[in-house]
Amino acid sequence: MPEVLLKPIRLGGGVTIERPLALAPMAGVTNWPFRRLCKEQGCGLVVTEFVSDKALLYDSPRTREMILLLDDERPAGVQLFGAEPETMARAAVRVVELVRPDLIDINMGCPAPKVTRGRGGSSLLKEPELAQEIVRQVVRAVAPVPVTVKMRIGWDAASINAVEVARRVEEAGAQMITVHGRTRQQHYSGRADWDVIAAVARAVSIPVLGNGDITDPRIAAERLRTAFVAGLAIGRGALGNPWIFSRTLHYLETGELLPEANARQRVEMALRHLDLMIAYKGEFLAVREMRKHAAWYLKGLYGAAEARANINRAERAEEMRSLLLGFLERLERSGRTEVDPEAVAAVDEESPTSCGA
Repeated sequence: MPEVLLKPIRLGGGVTIERPLALAPMAGVTNWPFRRLCKEQGCGLVVTEFVSDKALLYDSPRTREMILLLDDERPAGVQLFGAEPETMARAAVRVVELVRPDLIDINMGCPAPKVTRGRGGSSLLKEPELAQEIVRQVVRAVAPVPVTVKMRIGWDAASINAVEVARRVEEAGAQMITVHGRTRQQHYSGRADWDVIAAVARAVSIPVLGNGDITDPRIAAERLRTAFVAGLAIGRGALGNPWIFSRTLHYLETGELLPEANARQRVEMALRHLDLMIAYKGEFLAVREMRKHAAWYLKGLYGAAEARANINRAERAEEMRSLLLGFLERLERSGRTEVDPEAVAAVDEESPTSCGA
């Protein structure tokens, strides 16, 4: 029997994460259609794309839409970013009033200049005392709702302080930490430093999820086995590939590596994603946002570059459906329906989103 590498994580407020394989929040990606598809594939925890504390307090309709949580995606959290403890606490209370999240996640990892200029996101790693106070005030404001933190390992190579920050946020009441193994300076280049992630996991008594470069079930198993983490968060590895969750769970439970999803499975998932996006945003916005998702779904398939170029010009849903189905038909006629696993596993060094991992 394979060793048990994933065990349920129990947080306060009666929240249990049965399978701690989480979908890392990514700006412009982790809205409810994509979260639902990942949940259906076995993802154990989803978190919204990040929202500004101030935008929430201004009652922005767009922000309220972004924090929408559906019953069938729980347990689910809402991620907030900001740099003022009192404002973050008030925003967290507002989130609890509006959508009753299973947890509030505080963003200390986003490297985007538009966030760090305001001292939010990964900029908080340069101010550990402020990071700690934000967590303390949010915890007090929303108890018993659990508060968690998503962070990087440091601002740059000369200031890797993830262990210090993790200890501080634990002392302030955070109940779980997700660590992305890169500095802010790296953005999404280079390799995630899992030695630092492991050091954080050893330094605190609360659960730690490791994040960075999880693109294959075998990598997931190795990280769980060697980094002392309670679970994993998968970001870019899930783009166009929600099967990463079901394949990883199957591998952890049985030791059997399932094949990558084939062309038919990918096109059918893209079409379903399109339908969910239309229900969420309407046809005009859905088609335009689905262009990037369609490109991710087709990655690694023969002739994908030409298909992506055509799909990127699609204006209507029926046009996109026709292009996807036509691409599938050509592949099935040629017998080239299998995906290149190496292409699927490769992730761009520059994230296609504002904040993700």
